Amino acid sequence: MLRKSRPKATSVLAVGAAAAILLAACGSTSTSTAKPSSATKGGVAYYAEAAGANPNYIFPLTPGADFSIANISQFQILMYRPLYFYGKGNKAEIDYNLSIGNPPVYSNNDKTVTVTLKHYEWSNGTPVTARDVIFWMNLLKANKTSYGAYVPGAFPDNVVSYSAPNPSTVVFQLNRSYNPTWFTYNELSQITPLPIAWDRTSLSQPAPSPNAQNLPDTTTAGAQAVYKLLNSQSQDLSTYATSPIWSVVDGPWKLTSFTTAGKAVFVPNSKYSGPVKPKLNQFVELPFTSTSAEFNVLRAGNGAITYGYLPTTSISQKSYVESIGYVVKPWVEFGFSYWNMNFNNPTFGPLFKQLYFRQALQHLVDQPAWVKSFLKGYAVPNYSPVPVVPSNPFADAQSKTDLYPYSVSAARALLTSHGFKMVNGVMTCESPGTSATECGAGVPKGRALVINLEYYSGSSSLNEEMTAYQSAAKQAGIDIILTSANGNTVFADEAPCTPSQPSCKWQMILAGTWEYSPDNYPTGGELFATGAGSNYGNYDSVTANTLIAETHTSSNSAAALDAYQNYMAKDLPDIYRPLPDAAISLILSKLGGVVQNPYLNLTPEEWYFTK
Repeated sequence: MLRKSRPKATSVLAVGAAAAILLAACGSTSTSTAKPSSATKGGVAYYAEAAGANPNYIFPLTPGADFSIANISQFQILMYRPLYFYGKGNKAEIDYNLSIGNPPVYSNNDKTVTVTLKHYEWSNGTPVTARDVIFWMNLLKANKTSYGAYVPGAFPDNVVSYSAPNPSTVVFQLNRSYNPTWFTYNELSQITPLPIAWDRTSLSQPAPSPNAQNLPDTTTAGAQAVYKLLNSQSQDLSTYATSPIWSVVDGPWKLTSFTTAGKAVFVPNSKYSGPVKPKLNQFVELPFTSTSAEFNVLRAGNGAITYGYLPTTSISQKSYVESIGYVVKPWVEFGFSYWNMNFNNPTFGPLFKQLYFRQALQHLVDQPAWVKSFLKGYAVPNYSPVPVVPSNPFADAQSKTDLYPYSVSAARALLTSHGFKMVNGVMTCESPGTSATECGAGVPKGRALVINLEYYSGSSSLNEEMTAYQSAAKQAGIDIILTSANGNTVFADEAPCTPSQPSCKWQMILAGTWEYSPDNYPTGGELFATGAGSNYGNYDSVTANTLIAETHTSSNSAAALDAYQNYMAKDLPDIYRPLPDAAISLILSKLGGVVQNPYLNLTPEEWYFTK
């Protein structure tokens, strides 16, 4: 349930079905349900964090190594509201009712974007203004390569200038015409207004006033120094609840307690200006090292967990948890699941760059069987980066078709037809070279297929998937060495790298699923564009880069998205596995107002207890 997050895409107004549907949703109101008369105000709700994926980074300008659901969608967003809020009920749409910004206005042939802000306040009593958006932009522009959603040439590179003509208006001048849907859903979506109280280079400096002039962020060197301070403070988990920095919030919640293990205690922000004010007295996030540890606490039936999850290995106990007062409600996310190959690994990178080898690896994933046996039906097969669930206008027929169905014999045939021979039970390169029947560029004679695959711990069903994959690979002559670690460790291990870096020794890593936000239109820029911040596997394809760029600028956005997803289904920039439900949620029946956001954003301000 780790994030890994977000893509980019398109040009010209609503051309194509996907764009039309997205834009049509822009003016509608929130789908939050009204509180029934039986609701009671107050109480404490306890939310179980995903196993081994506790929050560990609080600053919204989040680097790739910490760019996770746990940090962004289920921690930061409670305190620091993005400019635009995505997820309208359980639909993958924008919710302007819950957004700080009004709908953006595009002009000048879609090269000028004007955003006006609603009245929001920071918890220190100062208003959220256009200057706070400029502060974010200045920090992002000066530190873009440290941001997990950065894609070279995209945001903020595609913004020529930005200004605040008045306290409630921000104007962006773009370097060309872009599709308004793409720019709204994938570029403006990245902005989180930041309080001017943070605009300093040392904690010993007093917090500046909102109207202060010549602040550090207005120069590149100053913005880098401010980022250095905020990044270092975000790495000091023990100070989250006491820091004079993080206590200034504009979201519905304030943090009052935080442990380095990830337990977070929130209380309502009395200054919150949004339309949905918290009804609970307190909201608590609880960390767990494994799904079984979480379920043991929940099934004890003493209310220690208000909102938890059912491990797939415990599906047989569904009736029991219902009998003790829980409602079972699968949480479906707008994303896909996969594991990365390290194309820059000095040893196996040359092999990962061979399409036949990636095809062989994919043929060993038995998606239908894994869904049925290990995930108990709470998952869907996954054949491309474009999600097939929840129901959406983006996925085409190719994304719903398995081009590389499970077949050990097909995997073996691909290897033997490209210069490999079984030696002591392991396929070994016997015919180096670049012809159609040889191992491929950079693959030496004698290279044996003994490959490490690291994955996040804490999930019994994932253990079963990985063991099944190891077994199938062994039959094909590939010796997979499995290792596991907690989610944050695995996520950090997977950072993009160059072959000469010591950190580039990882070979294959499964760090979680990818959920589309803040780039909410599924075009893959920050995942697969060369040099992108979340291109963890260092995938590098001229064709993919061209197709991604077309999804940003084509006048036929639907056709451009189809061309992109069809290529990515065939070219295998990663190994696809079934997309599990984000969680099989277990929610106490007396807890009302729960909406399971498709982008996995938590909204406990909507929750309440019934009598």
